[in-house]
Amino acid sequence: MPAPQKKILFCLAGAFSFVCALGTAAAIGTQLWVKGTILCKTGALLVNASGPELEKFIGEIRYGLFHGERVRQCGLGERPFQFSFFPDLLKIIPASIHVSVILFCTVLIIFTLVGMGFFLYNAFGSPYETLHGPMGLYLWSFIACSCGCLIMILFSSEVKIHHLSEKIANFKEKSFTFKTHSEQFADSFWIILACSLVQFLNMLLIRLAGFEFPFSKPKDSEAATGAADLMY
Repeated sequence: MPAPQKKILFCLAGAFSFVCALGTAAAIGTQLWVKGTILCKTGALLVNASGPELEKFIGEIRYGLFHGERVRQCGLGERPFQFSFFPDLLKIIPASIHVSVILFCTVLIIFTLVGMGFFLYNAFGSPYETLHGPMGLYLWSFIACSCGCLIMILFSSEVKIHHLSEKIANFKEKSFTFKTHSEQFADSFWIILACSLVQFLNMLLIRLAGFEFPFSKPKDSEAATGAADLMY
C-alpha cells in the first residue's frame, strides 16, 4: 500500500484510540452503568398489591462504578437515596470483582493512549520492528480489546450472578425487603463494548495497511518451502 494511504489509516486508528480513551474516562465517572427498578416486596405483600397498585411499590435504581442513586418507594411516595461504593458498600458487594473492573478500565485508558501514540509514530515517524512497528500496534490494540472484554465479563457477573442491584437495594434496610423488578445495562457499559469493537477495528486497519497478522507465515515463505519439498 502507498505510504500516504498508510498514514491516513494510522491517523484514523490513532483518532479512534483517542476517542476510546475519552469515552472510557467519561464512562468511569458516570452513574449510567446499570438502570433498573426495584420492588418493595414487603409492602406489596402486606396490601396484596397487584396490577396498577403494584406501581406504588416499584422504585428506581441506577449506579456506576463509584456511586449511584435509588428511589425507595413503599406505598408512601418516593424517597431518593444517594449511595457510594467506597467505603459504604464494600462489605456487601464482591469487592475484588468491583475493584478489578475499575483497574481494567484504567488499563484500557492507558493502552488506548499508548496505542494512539504509536499509531501516530508509525504514521509520521520511522518506526523499527518489535514494539514500535506493526507488531507493537497489534499488541497494544489486542491488550486494549482484551481489557474491554474483561470489563464487560466481570461487571456482568457482578450484576447478574452476584445480584448487585438487589444487594444495594437492601443495604441498611431492616423493615422492608426489596427485590429486583427489572434491570438493564446503561450507556456507559455499551461505551466499553464500543471501545472493544473499535480496538478490533484498529487491528483490521493495520492489516489493511499491508502488515500481516502476528504469527502468520508470509505467502513467499510458504511458496519457498513448497518448492524445497518438491526438490526432495
